[in-house]
Amino acid sequence: MKVFLNLLVVLWALVSLEEVTSHGVQPLSTIAIEKAIIALDNKAYIKASPSVLGVNVSLDENREWINVEYSSSSPSTDDWIGVFSPANFSSSTCSPENPRVGPPYLCTAPIKYQFANFSNPKYKETGKGSLKLQLINQRSDYSFALFSGGVSNPKLVAVSNKVAFANPNAPLYPRLAQGKTWNEMTVTWTSGYGIDGAEPFVEWGPKGGEQKRSLAVTLTFDRNSMCGAPARTVGWRDPGFIHTSFLKELWPNSVYTYKLGHKLLNGTYIWSDIYQFKASPYPGQNSVQRVIIFGDMGKDEADGSNEYNNFQRGSLNTTKQLIDDLKNYDIVFHIGDICYANGYLSQWDQFTSQVEPIASRVPYMIASGNHERDWPDSGSFYGTMDSGGECGVPAETMFFVPAENRANFWYSTDYGMFRFCIADTEHDWREGSEQYKFIEHCLASVDRQKQPWLIFIAHRVLGYSSDATYASEGSFAEPMGRDDLQKLWQKYKVDIAFFGHVHSYERTCPIYQNKCTSKEKQYYKGSLNGTIHVVAGGGGASLSQFSTLKPNWSIFRDSDYGFVKLTAFDHSNLLFEYKKSSDGKVYDSFRISRDYRDILACAVDSCPSTTLAS
Repeated sequence: MKVFLNLLVVLWALVSLEEVTSHGVQPLSTIAIEKAIIALDNKAYIKASPSVLGVNVSLDENREWINVEYSSSSPSTDDWIGVFSPANFSSSTCSPENPRVGPPYLCTAPIKYQFANFSNPKYKETGKGSLKLQLINQRSDYSFALFSGGVSNPKLVAVSNKVAFANPNAPLYPRLAQGKTWNEMTVTWTSGYGIDGAEPFVEWGPKGGEQKRSLAVTLTFDRNSMCGAPARTVGWRDPGFIHTSFLKELWPNSVYTYKLGHKLLNGTYIWSDIYQFKASPYPGQNSVQRVIIFGDMGKDEADGSNEYNNFQRGSLNTTKQLIDDLKNYDIVFHIGDICYANGYLSQWDQFTSQVEPIASRVPYMIASGNHERDWPDSGSFYGTMDSGGECGVPAETMFFVPAENRANFWYSTDYGMFRFCIADTEHDWREGSEQYKFIEHCLASVDRQKQPWLIFIAHRVLGYSSDATYASEGSFAEPMGRDDLQKLWQKYKVDIAFFGHVHSYERTCPIYQNKCTSKEKQYYKGSLNGTIHVVAGGGGASLSQFSTLKPNWSIFRDSDYGFVKLTAFDHSNLLFEYKKSSDGKVYDSFRISRDYRDILACAVDSCPSTTLAS
């Protein structure tokens, strides 16, 4: 009976806390595109110009603004413009779910949309309007459609001419990541070239020095790789080909240049722009090392396309602050809920385009979140439908992480004086699990004399949070999180544990078993005797609310968009800063100053028990 009651408690915990509030609804899911009917009006029109993009080399060849003009004979305030790619989005592009059910008239969701009166408030009276929209190169052509009936009962009124980039297959959106060893950098990018049509490689070398070539491996996935709708249905879009090259034996802190290349079957070459990065420091190397950490950023549209206006308002601000400050940090950790595609696969290209100025220059390391992985009966720890049927496949393919198995998204990476242990909260982390063994090995194997700064990272809050949802559940974190992991954090003296999922910022005191181990708030000298827990989930998605109750372990909290910066000056001094995305200014900070002997010193439950013999 006791076992049965314990099982009920566990099941209740899993079901009741599947989702923290304020994650928002993927706006493309509000469009009932499968219910759309054809109602073409000869008096209506929609035109886009220019028709060929990416020909002006003085501009960004893979991101361009276009003009869309339209007119309706029966204008309404709920008329809207959909941006479609590929340009042919009729029922001929998809097959029925089964032989007895025919395909819908339209089976592909738009990449984005905007209401027809967005830039012309008098559209209902005049029936005429225009939009300036930004397009990115996504390996196919575009068309634009004017719909009446709103997003719930769309009626296709007019379709535009086609618009295309001059080189739709170009290698695009490079994203760097740490390799499996400290002196290896990986470069991942997307193109329209499969290995049967071109040979992918990276040409790279020391800045100003001799360049060499490293071949790339190529991956992709198809509709059958998805676990459910909308990823398998209206949200599906061909992801192209994803290539990864491994640049090895890098010299610490040296600057390298690189460019992406494809050698076509006819012997000609297709090249990307030239980029550069700085190699990682040697583990334990004493130099200034700067780290950015945030979660739950998502993407947004620079042209104001309204599907994201109330969903991920802070995303572009966070991105802009990081682009503007590129010279002042070395590596980025985006700790889950990457782009909130939620099964609308076009959004992964949109996101990699948005972060390209960052990810092409510094390692962009990601963690798995519920919006990347969770799907019923797919092996995820939580049975929600948050991934929209993706069940981890796009995230695992679009971004490289040095995991033994990227389907199990946990890994460790060293950066100079830092050791990062990145967990996957969407798989079982409890004691006895495969992931628990990984976490303990990651924490136990670090040489703290060389790498004094030990950081734990996960998406869902496994430690402490006074988010309103967690507080109402009485757990202040994911159920079972602290129960299973706090003894590891304490035993191996983890300095800071970072979490996302809650869309806000919160910092605790150094804490163990719900009690502060230090009364200090700004300057910690010597041993922390516990772990500081930080929620940094304010990257851009709609904000969460805190509980009206503020626990005594909560030092600082802010319901706003922002990110964290860590600066290790040497083996003894670390600066922590929380910056807001709106202005890039510091709103919370603390320092840690200590020697190696302070790490060695025993704290509660951090040293083995002694005996009379000792």
